[in-house]
Amino acid sequence: MTIQKHTIQDGAAAIYGETANINYFVVEQLTPDSESGVTNVQQSVRTHTRRRFPGDTTPSNVPGHPRNVLVDPGRRNGSATPGQQMILVAGEERRQFTYTGPWLQVHSWLVGNVPRQTVAYSASARYDIAPAEAAEQLAKKR
Repeated sequence: MTIQKHTIQDGAAAIYGETANINYFVVEQLTPDSESGVTNVQQSVRTHTRRRFPGDTTPSNVPGHPRNVLVDPGRRNGSATPGQQMILVAGEERRQFTYTGPWLQVHSWLVGNVPRQTVAYSASARYDIAPAEAAEQLAKKR
């Protein structure tokens, strides 16, 4: 399992973590952005000159040509996860994630999606989140 980006609420905020760990705490199952959003995009490169070495007095010309670029919305650079730390605790389970975007949107999404009593720790405070009625009904259907 790897840490991946999971976008919530119209793309305004995202949670970084292992998919199974995030989905344990919520009713609305999230899918990683990389699962459906990886695409190849074609770009055109303009005509330009290229020097073979610093101080080259006779640069060569490169004609314009198309270039294919892989676009992955969930890709991270290196092993660091972006954003701020967030911890979710429900019963005996305690997991740490990071999030980007406003905490208000992450919190409001959690309020409508947790099926059990959950405690969320943001960078600045602790929030006790009661299970939502809609979340309870969805959990019973499972």
